[in-house]
Amino acid sequence: MESIMELDDLKQAWQTLDRRLAQNHALQFEAFRERRVGKLKRHLLMLRFGQAAQMLFGIAVVLIAVAFWHSYWQEPAMLATGIVMHAYGVLLIAVGGEIQGRIGRIDRSLPVLDIQKRLAALRRTYVVGGMWVGLPWALLWVLCPVMLARAAADVNLYAEAPMFVYPSLAAGVLILLGVRWFHRWSRHPSRPQMAKRLDDSLTSNSIRRAQAELDDIQRFEAE
Repeated sequence: MESIMELDDLKQAWQTLDRRLAQNHALQFEAFRERRVGKLKRHLLMLRFGQAAQMLFGIAVVLIAVAFWHSYWQEPAMLATGIVMHAYGVLLIAVGGEIQGRIGRIDRSLPVLDIQKRLAALRRTYVVGGMWVGLPWALLWVLCPVMLARAAADVNLYAEAPMFVYPSLAAGVLILLGVRWFHRWSRHPSRPQMAKRLDDSLTSNSIRRAQAELDDIQRFEAE
């Protein structure tokens, strides 16, 4: 009888110890999680600043473009140029705002899995948005001088330098078509590693650092 009581006492002691160890691990994990998520948010703060600067630049582009096409609305080529620049400014603002919203949805109170999903959504938005913002420069590098020359020196480059403007625009269109082909080719199911490398190259360093913090949390949780 005494042996049975000692065995029960030993089981209770082990159970108590297990509970304390589990509680201690949970407290350690929560403290570790708070530190890592805090660092994750600080990494994304730099991305916030970058997107805020992009949005301010977009506002400036919109204001300049509106003033331009409003001044030359009777000239179809200049009107079209101004409207394209206007649309690009709106795109800068929209992409920056969407990324800001995605960052804002990453809250430290969320479960790790939810943070992982929202960070992945932020990464996809950043990559796609970056392509939408960056690729138009295949054409905009021509349209910007056209606007500047017309506004600053009253020179119509469409008429004065057609051998520069039109071949350059045609080359820009070919570049865009080539990039589109390469994008589709690189994302074929038979080339998963290439698609991953391409996405990694287009991903912000801030997002990569934030992902590293989240990976550390998941490793700690799995231990």
